Amino acid sequence: MDYKATINLPRTAFPMKANLAQREPKMLEQQAGLYERIQAATADRPTWILHDGPPYANGDIHIGHAVNKVLKDIVVKSRLLAGFHSPYVPGWDCHGLPIELQVEKKVGKVGQKVDARTFRAECRKYATRQVDRQREGFKRLGVLGDWDNPYLTLDFKFEADMVRALAEIVARGHVTQGAKPVNWCFDCGSALAEAEIEYQDRESPAIDVLFTADDPTAVLGAFGVEAFDGDVGIPIWTTTPWTLPANQAVALNAELAYQLVAGDWRGRRVALVLAADLAATVAERVGLDNMQVLGEAAGAALEHQRLAHPFYDRDVPVVLGEHVTTDAGTGAVHTAPGHGEEDFAVGREYDLPVTNPVGPNGVYGEDTPLVGGQFVWKANAFIIDLLETNGVLLHHEAFHHSYPHCWRHKSPTAFRVTPQWFVSMEKEGLRDDALAAIDTVRWVPGWGRDRIHNMIAGRPDWCISRQRTWGVPITLFVDAKDGALHPDTPALMAAAADMIEAEGVDCWYEDDIFERLGVDPARYQKVTDILDVWFDSGVTHRCVLDENPALSRPADLYLEGSDQHRGWFHSSLLTSVAMHGEAPYRQVLTHGFTVDADGRKMSKSVGNVVAPQDVINTLGADILRLWVAAADYRQEMSVSNEILNRVADAYRRTRNTARFLLGNLDGFEPRLALAPEDMLPLDRWAVDRAARLQAEIEQAYEDYEFLQIYQKVHHFCAVDLGAFYLDIIKDRLYTTGRDSLPRRSAQTAMQHILEALVRWIAPVVSFTASEIWAELPGVREDSVFLATWYDGLFTLDDDDDRERWRHVIAAREVVSRGIEALRKAGDVGSSLASEVTVYAEGDAYDALASLGDELRFVLITSGAELAPLADAPADLERVSLDGGKVAVAVSASGNAKCVRCWHQRADVGSHAEHPELCGRCVENVDGEGEVRRVG
Repeated sequence: MDYKATINLPRTAFPMKANLAQREPKMLEQQAGLYERIQAATADRPTWILHDGPPYANGDIHIGHAVNKVLKDIVVKSRLLAGFHSPYVPGWDCHGLPIELQVEKKVGKVGQKVDARTFRAECRKYATRQVDRQREGFKRLGVLGDWDNPYLTLDFKFEADMVRALAEIVARGHVTQGAKPVNWCFDCGSALAEAEIEYQDRESPAIDVLFTADDPTAVLGAFGVEAFDGDVGIPIWTTTPWTLPANQAVALNAELAYQLVAGDWRGRRVALVLAADLAATVAERVGLDNMQVLGEAAGAALEHQRLAHPFYDRDVPVVLGEHVTTDAGTGAVHTAPGHGEEDFAVGREYDLPVTNPVGPNGVYGEDTPLVGGQFVWKANAFIIDLLETNGVLLHHEAFHHSYPHCWRHKSPTAFRVTPQWFVSMEKEGLRDDALAAIDTVRWVPGWGRDRIHNMIAGRPDWCISRQRTWGVPITLFVDAKDGALHPDTPALMAAAADMIEAEGVDCWYEDDIFERLGVDPARYQKVTDILDVWFDSGVTHRCVLDENPALSRPADLYLEGSDQHRGWFHSSLLTSVAMHGEAPYRQVLTHGFTVDADGRKMSKSVGNVVAPQDVINTLGADILRLWVAAADYRQEMSVSNEILNRVADAYRRTRNTARFLLGNLDGFEPRLALAPEDMLPLDRWAVDRAARLQAEIEQAYEDYEFLQIYQKVHHFCAVDLGAFYLDIIKDRLYTTGRDSLPRRSAQTAMQHILEALVRWIAPVVSFTASEIWAELPGVREDSVFLATWYDGLFTLDDDDDRERWRHVIAAREVVSRGIEALRKAGDVGSSLASEVTVYAEGDAYDALASLGDELRFVLITSGAELAPLADAPADLERVSLDGGKVAVAVSASGNAKCVRCWHQRADVGSHAEHPELCGRCVENVDGEGEVRRVG
């Protein structure tokens, strides 16, 4: 007889190997229209909104894009399974300088080779192409969303709604105009917002410059000194020599102690006014010999003294400012109100001239004495030579420090006073209101709250104007004489918005805009600046959440990288509070950046870039998605080929577990499932374990603890199932009758477990979950994402049952170690070639005794006996467990092997008709089949 034919071999319909890279694109084709079906099917559920922060439409997606979109997809899909209606509308940020620069390479600069209208049209075409490229990349990741109807900041409707949002902020009194110092990028030719600044190390020329006193006697008198035979002055220290042409004062701190220090410098007698705490250091730095302190006075004693500019024929006053400290320098600060925030503030207090000789391209105006026509960075060397020639350069050295740079060009920026439009932080209490709103939000991780709170607390007014071409215009008219806003500004902005929605932003720049809006061009000027791109994305709560009927404000979650505390989270908060008095989000989740295995930033020059396209084409998108879940997003996320391969190994454990469960559900239908009370105790334990784990997983998804989900599911598949439960039930799955109770009981448990497992993993490895879902027995929804968490699991009646199995598992591990030692010694080939006697005490004994004849099946041995620990031979090791001590004696079985179940039993060969079978297999082949119930 062919006994193999009587064995219930698992089916193999579910593929043995993943081959994800080849199969995923076909699955995407099969899922066409799935998003729309989900929205229709879940429409009556409570709504939960994750609002998509728009990536910039420029270039193919990179690994950071993949991390961000996969995290969002995990969240949205988990909310669907939790019973919510969770639409996801992706978007793109389409204005701004990077696109301008790309278009300039193709068609040239505005005003040189192309007019502004044509240039904007080319920008629109370029951005649209980039959106299409990135959209395909995101869809290939398996991200579920309304890809056919995304929001684009270049859409006429969006641009018009931006103007409407600005109008609301203007109406609430938050927008002001003024000439203030702003960070300026010479490459951009525009002002920059705080979010567009990053700090990098830079080497600058650090110089000590002497400002000589116009009236030396007056300065000496402040220190109680009657006379001095030499030059008297106040030295300043600066790392920006190029700002000296704009110098209008020297600032001291009123309350600091200053000393008049005399000495010899390069053969000259000089008396220098230095902060007392810095005097010795400065004297040594500049090479002041024979140093002598002539007197001491507070900074306030020198206010209004006059000093000679180091190379221009003008004198400048000594002023007082709290910003002057002794952290570095000399205790005296060169003050150019046109080139610094603190300088500007002091200049207003003392009514100093605000001069800005530097043009938007970084070149001094031609009428600037001595340096006209020079680029500022190059002028540093010229000015230093000029100071040396004039005999006022006390010291010069290279200085390495952190300096603001443009985040796009990576070039150093400069402060320039220019007329700009600002959202005021103080005028209508925006700062205080924003700080209050922060505390209504849940920040994940929690440190995000302090980070954005500190940024809002210390930030200056938001400069929202840019001097560029590709963007949304600031649609304001101002009086040509006094700069006041047109009295009908709200109505004019509303009308302009309607025109832009119909025609696009080009209409604003046409000459007939005055006539169309009824504005007198002889009296009013239109503003031609465009809005900061952070305003574009910062008002998506108004332009998307308020305008899309599928969405609502505030959003339940904003999710972006940690840099967005000063970016999108920041600008969205300010605009929402300015417009509505509340935050635009209930929760904010922040993830870290990607680095290589050594913690280094991704760089093409270093060669450590991991492209998502390469991962998808080799391992599949599900492996990339699983890596995202397995990485701790709260920190920097390390990725490399080696790391991804380890993730692939972990993935195979889960996939193979699902494959085993599916394969052994052959012939099973949900209607055949047993009631919990009819199932075998081990099977009830397995379902209970899954039920308790599902509660943990649901909570982990709620708390965005994706790493925990990865770890818990992997442990469940590898340990609870693979190393214990499934290992034990293989015997009865394969050898008992197809319709027998032991097999049906196991299949019932496996059906419950797989129904739950496929849902647990679906938000993360979505392609794999969809494959499993299609193979599950029974009639069901056509997608796992149309279902909710599985409600068919059940728990054991009390904790005593769980404790009993915990003691069994612990004792089984001791037995397995004993068998492994025998195997390594070459005495047995497998655990079924062994027999064991377990000596136990206490709870461990009681737990093992409750198994009865089932003990050998749980231990996967051909024979198993249980005895009191007191009967154990003295030379056996006693192992301490929570339930008491155990000792095991393992030996090779001397019985013949059953060819069907591979157990080595004494009754093999005792049945004439089946001489190669054990008695149990004879009963399963020819008899009514076994029915094993224990406990």
